[in-house]
Amino acid sequence: MPEAEGSGRTPQGVPYSELPHIVNADGQHLFCRYWEPEGPAKALVFVVHGAGEHCSLYDDVAHILTQHSLYVFAHDHVGHGQSEGERMNIKNFQIYIRDCLQHVDLIRARYPNLPIFILGHSMGGAISILTACERPQDFTGVVLIGPMIQMSQETATPFKVFVAKVLNHMAPNLCIGSIDPKFVSRDPKQVQKYESDELVYHGGIRVSFAMQMMAASNRIETELPNIAWPFFILHGSDDKLCDIRGSHLMHDQAKSTDKKIKVYDGAYHALHHDLPETAELVLQDVITWITERLPIPSGP
Repeated sequence: MPEAEGSGRTPQGVPYSELPHIVNADGQHLFCRYWEPEGPAKALVFVVHGAGEHCSLYDDVAHILTQHSLYVFAHDHVGHGQSEGERMNIKNFQIYIRDCLQHVDLIRARYPNLPIFILGHSMGGAISILTACERPQDFTGVVLIGPMIQMSQETATPFKVFVAKVLNHMAPNLCIGSIDPKFVSRDPKQVQKYESDELVYHGGIRVSFAMQMMAASNRIETELPNIAWPFFILHGSDDKLCDIRGSHLMHDQAKSTDKKIKVYDGAYHALHHDLPETAELVLQDVITWITERLPIPSGP
């Protein structure tokens, strides 16, 4: 299991020496998770979590993927979960992408002949898109669940954007709202689980963080016409946290010949944790899409 030398403790007080982790280019420890299949792996799947989340929220998803001979790996982004860094605050969105590429390179060195897929949710979708844009030749495909692509027209009106820019200079740490747990899933059990998870960030979103998200969204919109890599977007029709119009925009504008979008009627934001029947269908759709793109084993 890849691990880097270093000292220090998680925000929860656990020594990193006792946990799987990497150390990023800024010297910060990032907590990592690895899920290995029982037999030989057919592909690697890098899971990229969303804003305020942590990678252990994908434990159930990863276990199902491993049953299909997929090796799954992930880390908590800087300022999230058990990783170092100021909670949900970052000076440049590019840090997330840089750290993802570092982790991918580490695992690819161990499994040089296996195809790599990215699976990103919400803000993790934005990170996944920009990561794949930087290294399009490295990834066999990208799966995006309720991705953050375009800021909603309601939250990013020209006036609100102007106010946010002014506040970013005057009071960058001012909080301008928070993620409402009731919009994460239609399943009350999943909402309760999210609300009671101490590793999830339940505080306010700073102006400076919102500006980084906006910058990432603008960068994605610029990249869309250049995207040629295979992707599969899954989005809930009633997602109130990430605008579905962004997903349709990506599907329409990308020049990829292998692209697919599927909308789940009535579903909320975290499709993989929505009502059990929806979550089960979503995971089956993801597995089918990935396995259809695996290389066919050569004969004896």
